[in-house]
Amino acid sequence: MRDGMNKRRGKLSKGIVLLHDNARPHVANRTKDLITSFKWETLDHPPYSPDLAPSDYHLFLHLKKHLGGQRLQDDDEVKTVVMQWLTSQAADFYEEGIQKLVQRYDKCLNIGGNYVEK
Repeated sequence: MRDGMNKRRGKLSKGIVLLHDNARPHVANRTKDLITSFKWETLDHPPYSPDLAPSDYHLFLHLKKHLGGQRLQDDDEVKTVVMQWLTSQAADFYEEGIQKLVQRYDKCLNIGGNYVEK
């Protein structure tokens, strides 16, 4: 995320701010060292908070609507239709999903890291 949120004040900061879940590969020492070498800031990801993944609450929601009711023949057709849909989205579609993250992350922190549905 470029121009990400300041961890404590909810303000925008310059540079790369990375939010990823606590999956083992993401928190491995080698990964942490690589992120540090890039001078990226990381935001803590509360455990059990899948609702902070823009792909889950934004991207897949709209993709599901697009694919609804279609009968696709095979995996290759699914890949083609999904890729066409992804590339047809304007940049502001993706920005909207990232902007929603700011409010969701803030809400999650304000309730002690608990699950935030909406």
